[in-house]
Amino acid sequence: MQALIDVILPVFIVIGFGYVAAWRRWVADATIDGVMKFAQNFAVPTLLFAGIARIDLAHNFHPPILISFYAGAFSGGIFGFLGARYLFKRDLTDSVAIGFIGLFSNSLLLGIPITERAYGADALSWNFAIISIHAPLLYAIGITAMELARTAGQGLSAMRLIRQIGTAILRNPLVLGILAGWIVNVGGIRLPQPIWDAVFMMNKAAIPAALFGLGGVLLRYRPEGDMRVIAWAVFASLVLHPAVTYGLAHFGFGLATPPLRSATITAAMAPGVNAYLFANMYGVAKRVAASSVLIATALSIITIWCWLAILP
Repeated sequence: MQALIDVILPVFIVIGFGYVAAWRRWVADATIDGVMKFAQNFAVPTLLFAGIARIDLAHNFHPPILISFYAGAFSGGIFGFLGARYLFKRDLTDSVAIGFIGLFSNSLLLGIPITERAYGADALSWNFAIISIHAPLLYAIGITAMELARTAGQGLSAMRLIRQIGTAILRNPLVLGILAGWIVNVGGIRLPQPIWDAVFMMNKAAIPAALFGLGGVLLRYRPEGDMRVIAWAVFASLVLHPAVTYGLAHFGFGLATPPLRSATITAAMAPGVNAYLFANMYGVAKRVAASSVLIATALSIITIWCWLAILP
């Protein structure tokens, strides 16, 4: 119960504040959109940049933690895709979008604040190791699968497909922040202190703004129909992904406590708004994606509490 009060509730109170503010029209939809654009296009990319630029790659970029987390992510994605395609008889593009719900956890807007509140700021280095390839890898997989589904039978050249995928990935501000962090870290580039001070100021605004904006955005995603496939996608995200990650990390690799915590908690996060944005970008399975994000975010209060109780 103490973990629920001390760790989880503060994060979801900020989300709830954004939800109520949008519901009561204390802020306009355009304001919520502006907050989210600020967070996703500027503040969160600088947070990623700072985290990745300063992590100890030799220590934190540890293959077992990455294998454990991404095996869970791929399990959730495949589970979502196969269920949508063969159990619920959705078309191919819909199935890819539903699979993406199980694939893409909210590692940033929920994973970072929950981990920091539960285990302290020092624990975030393991989170950043996971996040350093999260968006580029999973967007590459999702976009590739969707483009293949959309162009099936059209004879699209491999070069044109690669160009479409690369352009879509490199236009993502989160990916750009990650790449900049990698360049500074691997290149050993030393930035002047005033630049770091400015980055740290942006970092302080990133999570509160993102959580508040997330609450406002979730108001728009009300559950409507398709409840069986929504439940399937939510199960893939909240249960299957963290269970596979924890099983591999704990029983397979015997990871030490700090990386085990970061991997499992990050895997246990609800699918982020990016799951809806991905579906919206292609105009497929939007209702399923929107409802899954909303329902899974609400249910994750309980599931995160359970994982915090299980973890050492």
